[in-house]
Amino acid sequence: MRISGIEVELVQKDIKNLHLAVYPPDGRVRLAAPLNVNEKTLELYVISKLPWIRRQQRKFEGMDRQTERQYVSRESHFFLGRRYILKIHDIEQGNAASKIFFDRKKYINLYVQRSASQEEKAKLVREWYRAELKTILLELIPKWESTLGVKANKIRIQTMRTKWGSCNTDNENLTFNVELAKKSMVCIEYVVVHELIHLLERNHNDRFRACMDKYMPRWEHIREELNR
Repeated sequence: MRISGIEVELVQKDIKNLHLAVYPPDGRVRLAAPLNVNEKTLELYVISKLPWIRRQQRKFEGMDRQTERQYVSRESHFFLGRRYILKIHDIEQGNAASKIFFDRKKYINLYVQRSASQEEKAKLVREWYRAELKTILLELIPKWESTLGVKANKIRIQTMRTKWGSCNTDNENLTFNVELAKKSMVCIEYVVVHELIHLLERNHNDRFRACMDKYMPRWEHIREELNR
């Protein structure tokens, strides 16, 4: 659909309500709608939301962006909210396995064969982030499960394009974005609390906000820091 110069991706499926979303980084608009809603009704709905859509798109346009990483020496990479310098170390062909050594002061040391491609180096860094985030989550989640009186079923870490985390309230599984490893501990903890509270309240309604206010009073400020 194209409405007032805005392209809207329309997906109709077996759901009950309309769901409109604007996604980073370029402000892509997506409308999920029930199968039985006609096109005219959908157009009117989008028109009513145009001011909100444009606000979201302007917000994304104003965000600072990190250029695509090349995985070369002296490049900046973030971990737990701090900037570190990547150092590439060559290892002899067939001599030793690729690995990462993190010195916690200034450098992320990446040991790879000279012939390693950019994607191979990116995969190694991504798996390191995944392992580090898993260690952090295995400490935070039990702590907050006890505080909130809930229990998650399975915990997954994966690449997510538009969310920091998600909670499937039907099977009580939690999923976290591997990119969280780049964020500060307080931001990671905010996402953990947010998703666990969905085991108490599945919607972002007044009850959900009241729970967030009770257990993490500064959560809205932390959310702003995370999304910056």
